[in-house]
Amino acid sequence: MTTSAWIARLLRYRNEYLASAAATLCIFMVVCTNAWSSPALPKLLTEPDPPVSITAGASSWIVSVQSFGGIFGMLFAGLTIDRYGRKWPFIASALPVIAGWIMIALARTSLLLYIARVLFGVSYGIAYGIAPVYIGEIASDEVRGAVASFITLMAKLGILFEYAVGPYVSFETLAWVSMVGPALFLGTFVWMPESPHYLIGKGRMDEARRCLQWFRRAEDVEEELCATRKSIERSVAEESGSMRELFRPMYRKNLVIVLILAIGIQMTGMQAILSYAQTIFSQISSELSDAEMSIVLGAVQMVTVLFPVFFADRIGRRPLLLWSAVGSFVGLLLGAVYFTLDVAGTEVSDVGWVSFVGLLLFVVSYAFGLATIPFAILSEIFPKSIRAHANALFGVLSGSVIFAVVKLYQVAQDEVGVYLPFWVFTVSTALTFVLVFLYIPETKGRSLDEVQEIIAGWRTKRREKVAVEGE
Repeated sequence: MTTSAWIARLLRYRNEYLASAAATLCIFMVVCTNAWSSPALPKLLTEPDPPVSITAGASSWIVSVQSFGGIFGMLFAGLTIDRYGRKWPFIASALPVIAGWIMIALARTSLLLYIARVLFGVSYGIAYGIAPVYIGEIASDEVRGAVASFITLMAKLGILFEYAVGPYVSFETLAWVSMVGPALFLGTFVWMPESPHYLIGKGRMDEARRCLQWFRRAEDVEEELCATRKSIERSVAEESGSMRELFRPMYRKNLVIVLILAIGIQMTGMQAILSYAQTIFSQISSELSDAEMSIVLGAVQMVTVLFPVFFADRIGRRPLLLWSAVGSFVGLLLGAVYFTLDVAGTEVSDVGWVSFVGLLLFVVSYAFGLATIPFAILSEIFPKSIRAHANALFGVLSGSVIFAVVKLYQVAQDEVGVYLPFWVFTVSTALTFVLVFLYIPETKGRSLDEVQEIIAGWRTKRREKVAVEGE
């Protein structure tokens, strides 16, 4: 596609891009809270006279407890977005973040840090519970994959922001500066329209028409409006929309996909590596400081995550996921081998760059697909009536796995060595590749209804294959 064609595409869908960018500023906001631990905890553990004194064990709880709050946030999102809409529960997610940053800035006891992190987790769960739904419903088929990639783009921007600012300001200043996240989100998204899908489902057709006209930049949207209404009516007629519907046999394949995306991807260890980035880099021999390596890590993630924005709707979801898993495996393997040789007493001071390059390869590969594509897939594989419940289930599973991975990482590092969790992450990534290859279908360029037909077709083919083999 030529440059002029890219520009024409951008202009044609600019309102969808704009609304998606404003919505995913919420992701920037909550990921700043997640990345905060990498530059902030070393200040409390190593600097003299910190505002709050903590132990290494307490630091692991401060990091991991956020994922516990994320479970409640996802549940809140699942219970509210079909009742109150996508927009206002989304906006409400900024309130716990604001409260949390104020607590951290004023904290003189670790209790406030724990409370703040739980509040951050609630907002994190709400943001990731609603963002894929909202974006999946407002985006045209032609750009849905690209705008869903904004989720990860904003996440990497939040990581880079914390990594770049955190090492060079005080503990308290970092909290105040991080308030830029909720300020940007509230200042932009409050002006964006509600999801037309939600409005149609509530029978508010005139509002839905106006919103859809704004998103599509066209007056005549009756065809899409009618198609969406029929799709919703069909879903309502077939489904009651309860959490129980997720576990019906007809959605078994969909649930397998959710399990792969929620558990397999988190078991690559990305959350633990990002949370303890400076601590990990302090164990690598390099001319760069641990803070400088963290900034390089954040910058590389930020650049590479731009590729799926442009290629998710051209190359396809499935190939990006598979190549991402391969690159992540190789990068983690280099890190695992380096840390194993280091603990075995082998001289590795001259090859520290190998492990650093391996970690960069991991985050680059992860950002290229594993971090981005799942949200595009998740917004497509369930009908509207149970999509919110599916996102809640995804969030609960992801939050549970993240809590275990982040907490146990610190325990394994202290009791055995950093090489152990890296080998676990490496093997888990290899298994994730196999599962993606076996179970994740291609959904590029398909409407939401066509995606459902693809998955149903896979189920039918598998049943027919079993029947033939039985004969």
